[in-house]
Amino acid sequence: MPVYVLGNFLIYCAINAFTPGPGNILALNTVTNYGWKKGKPLFFGIFTGYYAVQIICALFVYGVSAFLPGVVDVLKYVGAAYILYLAVHIAVSHPAGDQGEKSASFMKGFLLQFVNVKIYMFGITALTGFVVSYNSTLTALLFFEIVIATIGTIATGTWIVGGLLIQKFYLRYYRVINIVLALSLIECVFSILR
Repeated sequence: MPVYVLGNFLIYCAINAFTPGPGNILALNTVTNYGWKKGKPLFFGIFTGYYAVQIICALFVYGVSAFLPGVVDVLKYVGAAYILYLAVHIAVSHPAGDQGEKSASFMKGFLLQFVNVKIYMFGITALTGFVVSYNSTLTALLFFEIVIATIGTIATGTWIVGGLLIQKFYLRYYRVINIVLALSLIECVFSILR
């Protein structure tokens, strides 16, 4: 994989992982409402679910690329379109309000990731857009999905640690932050379509 493509893969991962999504919002809301100690089961559920979903994504992409190789080319363009959609969505989005979370259980965090469409699209798009063209072995796909899940876990951990500080900064500068993130995603589309 060329360094340019690897760099764009990492940019894509960072933007997807650090922008507000269900897991990050839930983690932020939980830590601000319950603190680290009471929220810990939920956080570990989110982290564990993230890894489980990314392994499922690697197996899916491997199966598709091994048995239906033409579909991977189509998924690459679907992934590029999805990234463009994310860019537009991020550019025009506003901060989320209070989610009013009532409990902080491991299963709630774990199961959230299985219905979190964002991370499925994240994993599948990253593999089909950046990795499969260079290496489609199961080992490589699992490796890159573990990288994605690790970046996602670090991002969610950042939302947890930052708590209200991140929320206040984001609320103050969300428009500029969102536009920069959207433009960075558009750059990622160009590397997918090369």
